[in-house]
This record gives sequence, C-alpha cells and structure tokens, in this order.
Amino acid sequence: MHSNTTRGFLWSDVETRTLLNIWGEQDIQTALDGSFRNSFVYRDVACRLAAMGFDRTPEQCRVRIKSLKRQFLLAKEGNLRNSGQYHKICKFYDIMEGILSNRPTSNPPDMLEFGPGEEEAGDGLDEEGEDAQESENTEDSHCPPETQVKLEYGSTPSPVPVKVIVNRSSATVNPQSSSHRGNTLPARTPKRPRRRRTNFPLEKLLEQFLEQSAQAEENFYRVEEQRLKAEDCRREAEHGREMHMFQMLGQMFTSISSTRPCSSSTPATCTDNQPSHIRGTSTQGESFRPHNPNQDLQHLGVFERFYSLSSKSHHRMDDDILALVKRTIPPLTSKKHKGQDGRIGIIGGCQEYTGAPYFAAISALKAGADLAHVFCTKEAAPVIKSYSPELIVHPVLDRSNALEEIEKWLPRLHSVVVGPGLGRDDHILQTAKEIIIKSKTRDIPIVIDADGLWLITQQPSIIQGYQKSILTPNIMEFTRLYDVLVHGSMNTSDLKFSVTQLSIAMGNLTVVLKGEHDLITDGSKVISCSTEGSGRRCGGQGDLLSGSMGVMAHWAHSASVAEIFRGMNPSVVAAYGACSLTRQCNNQAFQRNGRSTTTSDMIQEIGSAFKKLFES
Repeated sequence: MHSNTTRGFLWSDVETRTLLNIWGEQDIQTALDGSFRNSFVYRDVACRLAAMGFDRTPEQCRVRIKSLKRQFLLAKEGNLRNSGQYHKICKFYDIMEGILSNRPTSNPPDMLEFGPGEEEAGDGLDEEGEDAQESENTEDSHCPPETQVKLEYGSTPSPVPVKVIVNRSSATVNPQSSSHRGNTLPARTPKRPRRRRTNFPLEKLLEQFLEQSAQAEENFYRVEEQRLKAEDCRREAEHGREMHMFQMLGQMFTSISSTRPCSSSTPATCTDNQPSHIRGTSTQGESFRPHNPNQDLQHLGVFERFYSLSSKSHHRMDDDILALVKRTIPPLTSKKHKGQDGRIGIIGGCQEYTGAPYFAAISALKAGADLAHVFCTKEAAPVIKSYSPELIVHPVLDRSNALEEIEKWLPRLHSVVVGPGLGRDDHILQTAKEIIIKSKTRDIPIVIDADGLWLITQQPSIIQGYQKSILTPNIMEFTRLYDVLVHGSMNTSDLKFSVTQLSIAMGNLTVVLKGEHDLITDGSKVISCSTEGSGRRCGGQGDLLSGSMGVMAHWAHSASVAEIFRGMNPSVVAAYGACSLTRQCNNQAFQRNGRSTTTSDMIQEIGSAFKKLFES
C-alpha cells in the first residue's frame, strides 16, 4: 500500500467516515478537550486510521477534521437562519452532529467559539510535532498495524514532545531504534508557514467566472464585428449613392453640351452653317464644337438650380408633415374636462426595469396627455410611484387575474403603449398579448416598443394587419423582425427598401426604424425624420419616444378627416411628430448638458421643444 503524504489529496467518503468514527471515540474527544497541545492525539488517530487500511499523516487528519467542522458550523448557522435549507452543504452533517452533541462541555472554545475563517485554538499540531513532521517528511508518522498500541488518555494529558530522526536511506521504520533517535535532537530548522486550506468549491466558482467572462468577451466581439460590417455596408451605400449622383451629373452635362444655344430664327442649321474653320474637324472627320465661355456659367446655373430644388423639396416635405402634425394637436381651452385630451396606458414595468415605464408615462403627460396609467408588477409599483405623484400606478401585471384587472380600465383609455420595462416573463408576456387583442377589439391606437417587440417577434400574428398600431424597433429589434417575417437577407445598404418590406409583411403597419435618421413608413412611402439631434444616446430615449407617440397617435386618429391628412396615414403623421419632438429634446438637452445629458434632462425640454416645433 502506497503511503500518501500529499496534504491536498482528496478524501473518499468511506475514508472520511472512518476518520470521523475514530475521531468521535470518547477517549479521543476527551484528550482533544483537555489539552491545547494535541499533536500526539492526531498521531494516534493516524495510527488507528492506518490500521483500518488508510494511510494518512497526522497533519492530513487534523486538516480534514478542521474542514469538516467548518462546513458543519456553516451548515448549522444556515439551518438556524433559513429553517434547514442549508443542510445539504455538509455531507456528513448528521455524523458531525452526533459527535459534537455528545462532546464534553468542559472546554467548549475548541469547537463552537471560532468563526468560519478563524484558527481553532486546540486543533493544530504543536511546534515540536510540526518540526518533526517537516524533518521526517511524513514518512514515519504511521504506526504499522502490528505495533499499534491502544492509548488511554487521562483527563488532562501532558505529552512530552520527542524529536525523531529518520534514516532516509531505509524504506521502513525500525521501532526498536526509536528510543535512540528520540535522544538525538537535530538542529532546529526554521518552520515553513502553514498553508490554510478550505474545502469550499472556490475552484468551481473560479472556473464558472472565467467561462462567463470568456462568453461575455466573445459576445462583445461578435456584436462589434456586426457593427463594423454594418458600418462598411453603410459606407458602400454612401459610395454607391455618390457614384449614382455623379452619373446623373454626367448625363446632365452631356445633355447641356449637346443643346448649344443658337439663333432663334435658324435653330436647326446654326451649327451646319458655320464655316469649317469655326466648327473645326477632328482627325476622324467628325465635327466638334469650339469651347463656349458662357457654357461654364450655364453649368454653374444648373448646379445651383439642382441643389436648391432638392434641398427646398426636402424642407418643403418636412414643413408639410409638421403642418399636418400641428393640425392634429387639440387646442387648449377652458371648456374641456380632465381626460379629454388623452388618457394613455403604459403596459410595462417589472422588478428589474422601473425607469422605462416612468419615462414613457411622464413623456406622455408632458407632451399634452391629461392622465397616464402604468400597469406594472407588484414589486415595481412603489418605485414607479415614488418617481412622480402625477402617475396612476396599478400593481396588477403579475397577478393571476391581471387581464381582468386591466380590462376594466381599457374603456377609459385612448391609446396603449406596450413594452417599456415589460421583461420577458412568460406569464407577463401572455398578459400583454391578451391586452393587445382586447385593445384591437376596442379600435384604439397601440404603440409597441422594447420587450413588446420581442413578443411580436415570437407571435407576429397578434398585431399583423392592425392599421392603428405603430412599431418602434431599433436596428437589432428590426433585424430580428425582418428575419422572422421577410425570410431573406436584409439589404443594409438600402434600409428604406428593407423597412418598406417589413411594413408590407406586417400588413402595412406603421414602422419606425430608429437610427441616425428615423425612417417611417406604412409600406407605401418612406419618410425620413432628420430633425437635428445630437451624438448622445442615453438609455430611456426610446421610452420618451414611445410615450409621446402614444398621445400623438390618439390625437391623429381622433382628428382623422380626409381633408386634413390629404391621403396620408394618421399613424405616420403621429410617428413623425413624436420623432421630431424626441430629436428636438435631445438637441436642446445636449446644448445645455453636453456629454452628461440623460433622459431626465431631455424630459425637462419637452415643453420648450413642443412649443418650438408645433406652436411657433
């Protein structure tokens, strides 16, 4: 049988139970309880363990006992606090409980007065025993079974430490020469610092941490690679547009040079009637026209007209849509009653996400709604309510009868916003699905954002074809929806075409693709909202957009008259108004706060931005 002298060698369950049976004997416990220098006790424990067929050093026995006691104390403390839930962390809890409950109470500090991270007072090898352990290299610490002697301990043993010199050239220990070796004391060698080992699964925790770190790093690089690819595609698209414009300009120059101005009386024969020395002749016999100094001025005039017309048409389109938005905004008058200008419902808000529903609801109020209801979970309600007293908070979203509780309020609501802070709990998503269906039957506008779009990705038929709904995805959410509904590779170089495809696949719903320029379409035409914002992208900006879009959608569909919109979809008009308002708030907040701009700063700018865009 090989002698194992490695301190960190793992113990089997059978070996551990044998050790505990030996350690729990009455004479061993009495000896441990009666003296603080107890290395001779663990030598006896090691000898008895060797007699059972397990070779261990006294130090290994002591460390194993100490680790088991620490696990027992942690488990016992957990049981006291948590009613027995931590019983499983100590495999040998019952054996330890039986031993320690019968232990004499004359010297309790040995067991129960030290914490999990403290050294035990009477549980270690004494200095002489430890020096002997180092000098012998743990080779003579076992007693052969045939020479084992049953030791009888008194109440307070006083062992005399003996130095033992080991003949390293011999493979076995001669018990007859032990007295001679005991009388020869070698020079005292400096003690090596003892290592403290614990039996907690730190290696497993470290391994899990490293795996999670590697996974997070891999996800980061994957997202970064996708971003770089998207950036390359964007550059290629810009290059393609520039080349297309150059081709159009080349064609324009060709047409201008081919129609050289002549006399009005003889336009057809002006060139032919010129002398040959004026017309000129090429080497191939083809005629060419001499350079006209006025031609450059003509080209310059064409350039000016071209760019002025394009910029004027773009600004004219923005002005026309803003004019439509202004016509949907209800006037302020003292003859109205509370709630007439909009009662908006926000479906969202869980324990992890409490800011998103607040941003959406307070944005709806600041944009002009009279009342804002937030339907959230029980844990999120006190937090959301503490943000603002103006909000009406209903902690019903995670109840078993959530649909019945929310359905009672639907007749009072003018529009609903589904998704801010909703989370992805299956029960809550099922409730959100039923709310969307009930809102469709009541024919009220629905704005779907954030985790509400995750629900639509899983079940697009919920909202497909409902013309009073607006989807507000960012590029990642848009990509998921496109993959599910269009079943093809998205053309990132032409996002206008891609967003049109998605809108048509959803039954000509209004889709707002948020980005550098917000793209708005209902499948027939694409409108780009290019109101100047800023380079600051802070969390919650999309919630401000969805909340203001909820109230503007109510206004647009309430004022839905053919002569007002001139054939334009009211949802598109409302989406354009909300996008313009959000971008203007971002711009004004950035002018005040710069890089430190947050969504709370943007909300403070809603009043002035609204006035500048729609009331000036």
